[in-house]
Amino acid sequence: MPNWAYILIFLFIAYLLVSVLLYFLQDYLMFKPEKLPEDFQFYYENQITEEYNVETRDGAIINGLRFKAKNPKGIVFYLKGNSKSIKGWGKFAVDFTRLGYDVLMVDYRGFGKSTGRRTQKAIKRDMQVVYNKIMEKVEEKYIILYGRSLGSGFAAKLASMNNPRMLILDAPYYSLRHVAKKYIPFMPLSLLLKFPMPTYKWLKYVQCPVHIIHGTDDHLIPYKSSIKLSKIKPEQTTLYTVIGGGHKNLNSFESYHKMLHDIITSKPEKRKSDTLGNETEHSTSKPYA
Repeated sequence: MPNWAYILIFLFIAYLLVSVLLYFLQDYLMFKPEKLPEDFQFYYENQITEEYNVETRDGAIINGLRFKAKNPKGIVFYLKGNSKSIKGWGKFAVDFTRLGYDVLMVDYRGFGKSTGRRTQKAIKRDMQVVYNKIMEKVEEKYIILYGRSLGSGFAAKLASMNNPRMLILDAPYYSLRHVAKKYIPFMPLSLLLKFPMPTYKWLKYVQCPVHIIHGTDDHLIPYKSSIKLSKIKPEQTTLYTVIGGGHKNLNSFESYHKMLHDIITSKPEKRKSDTLGNETEHSTSKPYA
């Protein structure tokens, strides 16, 4: 057998090995969870919180925190990124409570106190279960979905299946397959990825206003992904650009807080379902029972 044939065989075996490793190690590469003991006590200075657990149909426990605002105007369901737990992410709740909105944050399976095996399907189902729990106490027109980084895809999926007041995407990806392709373009990602997360597909079915915030210097999830997302349904989407903003530091920019204030305090727009059939009146009553 000629030498070039041995080289080809070696390269083929190496390619298969890398593919197998990528398939089985992607959960480790993609998620950076922080585990918390069951008796861990959450505390945030000057924040009133309420902890709760939701049990899913497969027996998993989804742990979450509700940050309470005084005389709340509604609630923000905040879907966080791929690292740590709500112990660390809770510091961002003040961005919304000071604007008069409660904030609900949950840990995905395997993060914090949450249990269960992580899959894309399971997390999507979990978030819908939590959303349903919110709607037991809050009218849907008072719910704002906020997805940050990894959570932007899950938030888009939730919005496509429900009808919240608005959807806010912070540093979103077009799809995780597109993000991965930037780093390993030679791999068959459509076959290997367990979390393809096609945000662009889900956005096509979103009926509420969509607000996208992204920094121009984001080197993890490129700014151009938000440009592409904003063109899917341009009539109901607004793109907000943080000049010089990276992937993890938007909160440190004054312009980000100005954008968030303008978005959150904007006059509620009629969602498409509000103009179909019997028109829904926007009540001035408090959103909580």
